[in-house]
Amino acid sequence: MKRVLITICGRAGSKGFKNKNLKTFLDKPLVYYTLASAFNFKDSVEDAQVDVCLNTDSKDLADLVLAKYPEVHFIPRPEEIAGDVAPKMAVFQQSLKYMEEKQGFSYDYLIDLDITSPLRQIHDVLGAYKMKLERPDAGCVLSGCGARRNPYFNQFKQVGDYATRVVESNFTARQQAPDIYDINASIYVFETEFLRTNKTGNLMETNLMVYLMKDTAVLDIDSEEDFEMMQLIGSYLFTKVDGFKAVRDLIR
Repeated sequence: MKRVLITICGRAGSKGFKNKNLKTFLDKPLVYYTLASAFNFKDSVEDAQVDVCLNTDSKDLADLVLAKYPEVHFIPRPEEIAGDVAPKMAVFQQSLKYMEEKQGFSYDYLIDLDITSPLRQIHDVLGAYKMKLERPDAGCVLSGCGARRNPYFNQFKQVGDYATRVVESNFTARQQAPDIYDINASIYVFETEFLRTNKTGNLMETNLMVYLMKDTAVLDIDSEEDFEMMQLIGSYLFTKVDGFKAVRDLIR
C-alpha cells in the first residue's frame, strides 16, 4: 500500500495582502476549499494511506482548520522557514520529516495543495496523482494551464531602442510555436525521494510534468483586487461548471 502525505501550507500575515490565508471566499473560509479537495482525494484514492497536514506559524489559521477538520495533523512551522523569502521546498521537506518521525514510517508521495488556489475541479488532485503514478521517471507533477501568451510569438522584450520577441523565432502563427504553460501553483505531486535528496530548493533539479487544469485566468492572490476578481470567477464556475461546484459542496 502506498503512503501519501498531503500538505497545506500557510504563513502568518502577508506583505502583499494581509492575512490572505484567513480570508472568507464566497461566504466560506478560503482554506476550506483546499481542505475539501484534500479530503475528497483521501476518500477517492484506492490502495493508499493518505494523511493531511497543515504547516503554519499562524495560530489563527490552525484554529480555523482544526475547528472543522480536527483530523488534520498540525505542524508548527519553525521561524527560520517562516519568512516571506523562505523557499517553499524547505517547508515541504520539514513537513515530510516531521510526519515521518511522528508516524514512524516513510511516505511514497507528497501532494501540496495551495490555500490561495481555491478553484480546483473535483477530479484535479486525483488526476495529477495518477499522472505521477504513470510516470515514475518524473520527480514532480505540477499543475498549470495553457499560457495565453507565447514568448516565441507574441511576447516581446525591450532591446536597446526596439522591441523583439522574448525567444527568437520565425513563427508566423502561434500554432507553430511550442506549447507554453502557466504554472498555477495549485497542485504539486512529489516523489518523496526527490524531496529527501534535494539540497538546493530548486524544483528544476528533477524531471517535471504538467497536469493541465481548466484556465481560470491564473490569478495569484497577492492583493485585494486579485481576491475580488477571483471571487467573481469563482461565483461563475461554482454555478456553471459541475466539477468546481462539487468541491464547494463538499466543504464542511
